[in-house]
Amino acid sequence: MPSRTINILGATGSVGQCAADVVAKNPDRFSVQTVTAHGNTRKLAETAIRLKARKAVLCDRKEEAILRELLKGTEIEIGIGPDSLLESSCSAVDVTLAAIAGLAGLDSVLNALRHSRVVAIANKEPLVAAGPLVMQTARQSGCTLLPVDSEHNAIFQVLDTKNLQSVENLILTASGGPFLNREISELEHVTPAQAVAHPNWSMGAKISVDSATMMNKALEIIEAHYLFDMPGEKIKVLIHPQSVVHSMVEYTDGSVLAQMGASDMRTPLSHALAWPERLPTPGQKLTLNTMKHLTFSEPDPVRFPALKLAYVCLENGPEACIALNAANEAAVEAFLAEKISFYDIVGTVEYIVTQALGSETPMASNSLDDIKKIDGRIRALTQDYISKNPRRRTVAG
Repeated sequence: MPSRTINILGATGSVGQCAADVVAKNPDRFSVQTVTAHGNTRKLAETAIRLKARKAVLCDRKEEAILRELLKGTEIEIGIGPDSLLESSCSAVDVTLAAIAGLAGLDSVLNALRHSRVVAIANKEPLVAAGPLVMQTARQSGCTLLPVDSEHNAIFQVLDTKNLQSVENLILTASGGPFLNREISELEHVTPAQAVAHPNWSMGAKISVDSATMMNKALEIIEAHYLFDMPGEKIKVLIHPQSVVHSMVEYTDGSVLAQMGASDMRTPLSHALAWPERLPTPGQKLTLNTMKHLTFSEPDPVRFPALKLAYVCLENGPEACIALNAANEAAVEAFLAEKISFYDIVGTVEYIVTQALGSETPMASNSLDDIKKIDGRIRALTQDYISKNPRRRTVAG
């Protein structure tokens, strides 16, 4: 495999750091052009030096002097501010890893799709809130869009795209998060620290909370719908606490193909960054002879009410999906700030989505500006609702 030029957008988050491990393990396979971060200045400098990046981009202008001091004596170019990020996302590279958390990464994803040969997308939100626009941009540019999410990467590996008519179901697996076996009545007392302590994966705060509420799986249902052009009724979810089988495809002939691996994001990253070839992973590997059992079960709709929202939003179109994503981001932010309880995250999202669907204000999502307007309006509605209904159940501590 010849060396590939690569940009890592969101290099200091958990996914970005796992990607850095993959690149560092295979230095002859990658030439790192740009690494970016919002504000983790020291980690950005360390990553840029470690990967011998050509350029380091920091969005937080207040940290510019610190970054320049940390990179003094190197030949690494420095970019500062959001405009520098957007400029870097337009550079022509072989691979762009899109790992900027939340909808904040949408603009850079669209730019990368127009200028990169391959975009490995790690964050759910651009596809959830702007799936039609993202997929259309990829088709028009001829860019290959590869999923990095372990579940969607698993489906990508076992899906027979030439025989989609033979697919019975896509089956997304879910660990169930840290509260799978906790009494539902106790969930109102969950703290942010407890919610971000995932039993199997090391992830950022927002996605860890999403895993605990199972909203991450709701978002993944919508993501799978757009990525694989599959109707919602053919996308199922199973609880699989061991996180060994990352997803499955069930075919009409009765065959079920599964992708298995350790609970380590460096596995799907190694696959996506090297596709269609394979790379040695610096991460953990699955040891089959030590596995005692694998279990699968249907998710409890009372414990995990977020799942039904995904299907409701798919039935109601892209605008509803934008509302789901925006309301959830705002609600999770409020929970992490202890403004609402864990129990109320999904309740808040459901209320806002229901209000949005019943609104007489027309919502059109045909352009990036349309999507941002809907997103902004829903976030404002959510924040207003939370401010008028704070701590509806007590947050412990």
